[in-house]
Amino acid sequence: MRNRDLHGNVPDTAEVALLLIDVINDLEFEDGEALFQHALPAARNIAALKKRLREQGIPVVYANDNFGKWRSDFKKIVTHCLEDNVRGKPIAELLAPGHEDYFVLKPKHSGFFSTTLDLLLRYLGVHTLILTGIAGNNCVLFTANDAYMRDFKILVPADCSASITAAENEYALKQMQQVLKADIRPSTEIDLSKITGRFESEPSERAEGKDHDHKSRQQRAAAEGGHSR
Repeated sequence: MRNRDLHGNVPDTAEVALLLIDVINDLEFEDGEALFQHALPAARNIAALKKRLREQGIPVVYANDNFGKWRSDFKKIVTHCLEDNVRGKPIAELLAPGHEDYFVLKPKHSGFFSTTLDLLLRYLGVHTLILTGIAGNNCVLFTANDAYMRDFKILVPADCSASITAAENEYALKQMQQVLKADIRPSTEIDLSKITGRFESEPSERAEGKDHDHKSRQQRAAAEGGHSR
C-alpha cells in the first residue's frame, strides 16, 4: 500500500497547485537587465496571486534552477539572492518562500526533468497547475509542455510570466494557449471556484477546516494503530 503522505513530507491534499518557476534568480547574466524590467512587474502579480491561493489552502511549489551549482541547495540560492547585491534581489524579496512552501531543484529547463516534481504532485493529488515565473518562453514553456504530456490542466496567467522581450513572452503564451490548451487569462480573472470545485472561503474558515482535517487524520492514525495491535 502506498504511504499516504510520503512519510510526512507531503501533508497537504489539493486539486490545484501554484508553481513558481525560477523566480529565485540573481539575473546576473547577459540580458538579465532586460529580463528584470519585465520580471519585476510579473513578480508583484505572482506575489498577490500566491497570497490569495495560500489563503485558500492551495499549495505553492518552487521549481528553481540550480544554476549549475551542483553542490548547492535551494536555501543557499535563496540566501544568495536575498543577501548579496544581485540584480534579482527585489524579486527574491517579493517571492521569498515560506516555511509551508514546497520546492524542487531542477538541472535543466523543465520543472519535471530529473526532479521529484511529478512524484510530489501525485502525492498532493493535483490535477490542475497554475504556472508562473521566468522566462515565459523558456523554462515556463518547457515545464508547461511536460505538464501537458502528463495530462495536467494548465493555467499560465498572462501577467505572471516574463521573458526578455514582451513580444517573446506573448508568443510563448499564445503557443501554450493554442498547442497545450492553457488558460492564459490574467491572474485577477482566475475563478478558483471553477478550478477547485468550491467557492473561495475566508482565511478563518480555511484555518478551521485545517484543524478539522488534522483532527480527522489523528483519529484515523489512532484507529489504524489500534487495529495493528
